[in-house]
Amino acid sequence: MSTDWSAAIDRSVDRRFDELVALRRHFHVHPEPSGQELETSLQLYQRLSDQGFTVQMGPEGRGVVADAPFGGAARTIAVRADLDALKIQDRKHVNYRSRRAGVMHACGHDAHMAIAFGTLIVLRDLAQADALPWPVNVRGIFQPAEETARGARDMIDAGCLDGVQAVLATHVDPTQRVGVIAVRPGVLTANCDAMRMTVRGRGGHAARPHESNDPIAAAAQLISTLYLFIPRATDSQDAVVVTIGQVQGGDNPNVIPEQVELFGTLRTLDRTVRQQTIEHIRQLARGIEEMSRTKIEVRFEASVRSVRNDPLLTRLIEKMTEDLLGADGLHRIDRPSMGSEDFANYLEHVPGAMFRIGASADPTQAPQLHTPTFDVDERALAIGAKMMARTVVKWSQPEES
Repeated sequence: MSTDWSAAIDRSVDRRFDELVALRRHFHVHPEPSGQELETSLQLYQRLSDQGFTVQMGPEGRGVVADAPFGGAARTIAVRADLDALKIQDRKHVNYRSRRAGVMHACGHDAHMAIAFGTLIVLRDLAQADALPWPVNVRGIFQPAEETARGARDMIDAGCLDGVQAVLATHVDPTQRVGVIAVRPGVLTANCDAMRMTVRGRGGHAARPHESNDPIAAAAQLISTLYLFIPRATDSQDAVVVTIGQVQGGDNPNVIPEQVELFGTLRTLDRTVRQQTIEHIRQLARGIEEMSRTKIEVRFEASVRSVRNDPLLTRLIEKMTEDLLGADGLHRIDRPSMGSEDFANYLEHVPGAMFRIGASADPTQAPQLHTPTFDVDERALAIGAKMMARTVVKWSQPEES
């Protein structure tokens, strides 16, 4: 049964629903890719400042931190959202379709911003109405560059977690219907390592490949070898995914180039398996190097740990879900995802939890994340803001002496 304060949260979110939708659509129309979120950050800075929050800009004008001490609580909880879009062409036929060629919010970060913004505004509404049951200190962390695994580290280095005792985040989920919150204590996402492999050979004329050491042939063999032998060398009960997503090399169809670069990711759930797989990748590269008479450099340039949800915070989210949506609205996730999230960086410093918000009217028909037609059923914005605000208030309840 709803308490007076939780009912007040729900009413405030419902009153501001159109505002949250408009904000989400504004960001969807004007997406910015990782590392370029200057206008998005400025928009949030101005809107939050106009609403009376204490606001700081992140490093190099990207990212925003907004503080809202409502009554001087002894502890502070942070709500984190991500700002960056993906380099994907928006193919939807809607009036809020991206206006930036080749860039769109295909991962729901526009929704995450609206939910976090709504959480802060609604808690401010309750504070002004003297409807909070106890003091609440909440910080909004709006971070850039989640997709490139740099934004969280940059914001943490700039002090966004100073004085924070816990952190919450959410992610929209098109595989779940609107009205469902999905949770999992412990490991939620995979370790993810960004790989860069440089294959250096000797270029030459396409008509005389015997006079060259072809880096394209070596790169093709390397990809095939990784895809074949990494799974064969891994215990079938251990999850490992190696993917090459980008290949760069050559400028002319009739010239064998000097160099080819491969970019990809390694995803694992177990840290020991991760280290074993890294060494196996290097070993396979050495074999291809010797066979092809090329030089192959393997680098792991960025790493994101698994999101490991704090069990106590996860249980609190489960309780808030049942209070808001009933038992049918709670879905317990059976297995971790092989996707990654740089929210994990915050969890190396403070306990926290990420939950997923059902974002589709019909999950069997909904376009998936990172696709050109991805969209969000905007009713999820209201559910997300209600859930986040309720969880913040309940977490802030003073401990009984």
